[in-house]
Amino acid sequence: LEHNGALVKGNGFLVDDLTDKGLEFIENNKAEPFFLYLPYNTPHSPMQVPDEFWNKMKNKSLNFLSDTNDDEDLKFTKAALAMVENIDYNVGRITDKIKKLNLEDNTIIIYLSDNGPNAYRWNGNMKGKKGNVDEGGVRTPFYIQWTKHIPKGLELNEIAGGIDILPTLCGLLSIPYSTEFPVDGEDLSALLLGNKFESKDRFLFNHWNGKTSVRSQKYRLDNENRLYDITVDRAQKNDISNENPNLANKFLEAKRKWENETITTTKQNDDRAFTLGYPKAIYTQLPARDGEAHGTIERSNRWPNDSFFTNWNSVNDSITWNVDVLEEGNFQVEMYYTCPPKDLGSVVELSFGDSKITAKIIEAFDSHLIGKEHDRVLRMESYVKEFKPLNLGIITLPKGKGTLTLKALEMPNKAVADFRLLQFKKVD
Repeated sequence: LEHNGALVKGNGFLVDDLTDKGLEFIENNKAEPFFLYLPYNTPHSPMQVPDEFWNKMKNKSLNFLSDTNDDEDLKFTKAALAMVENIDYNVGRITDKIKKLNLEDNTIIIYLSDNGPNAYRWNGNMKGKKGNVDEGGVRTPFYIQWTKHIPKGLELNEIAGGIDILPTLCGLLSIPYSTEFPVDGEDLSALLLGNKFESKDRFLFNHWNGKTSVRSQKYRLDNENRLYDITVDRAQKNDISNENPNLANKFLEAKRKWENETITTTKQNDDRAFTLGYPKAIYTQLPARDGEAHGTIERSNRWPNDSFFTNWNSVNDSITWNVDVLEEGNFQVEMYYTCPPKDLGSVVELSFGDSKITAKIIEAFDSHLIGKEHDRVLRMESYVKEFKPLNLGIITLPKGKGTLTLKALEMPNKAVADFRLLQFKKVD
């Protein structure tokens, strides 16, 4: 993990640890306005959850199962549900803290998720899961609490999206705001406060990996341009586009317009590089996740999230990053690596344009893969291990875009090292 850019060790189960840090933040800021954003990483693979929650779930029979796929992995589902109960526990810790400090009437609390389930399991008879743009892939829970302002138990049926959070919060608090470009979302504060609200038959657009769907209050046009009345057909089984050609064309026109304005423009201009050396930051990380391997080097897993590079077996191999140095400066660089005693002695070079630094790997560090012993279900992602920092020295980076390259100048044995990340620390 990291804290203000510096690498740190966590304490116990991550969701519990993040909550501990959130509670500490609330305590330290209880006398002044504060904003706490606490994004948990569960329920998500790897399917790890403390025994306290797993033991309550592992032998339970499930009353609600996936109604769209017969291959539901019940152990995976139970692990996900155990994670959700752990989330409930930790959200409760946050709300209890707010109550204990007598801040409840003066604090807006929002709870939401980001997408549908990460595997086939019960999903309210909605079609799809994470990774697609059908109703079950993108519709998520959203709860908001502001005691003495938003009526308890209020349930709203207006469609809304994440884009509405900013304008709605500003509306609730009567905070004016100005942005360079128009805000896409709507201010729904009147709905929450029980005030007069003129409902609009608006469109919400969902996009994932080249697939787009469009949702109105009543209908959804899916990625293949089939139209469904979601109010009576959440499972999206009855395509009504042929019976309603004018309505379907209205959705299709909106979809094409949105894709032309958003996706096409983004693809044409998306030459963004990884930024390095943000002026107000001390540290910048460039992990294996964001690098590109050349030669014999391979990822430890096809999913990049927590992968590292291995099979670095030649001086002709390299790892590169497309970077944008935001401000010229000097940076102390550490390379996190593993290397068994038999492969010591390689000399590695980091270069950016005419700037170069080199270091020799002289200390062995060869940890084993960890994490499998805690998985309730074998993961899809890479297993991880401990890595050792190697001081590469201080490199002077000019402002501007270019290719940062890590390679070996000398490799006296059969391999260079396994690689996890580069850590840049700004120095005077």
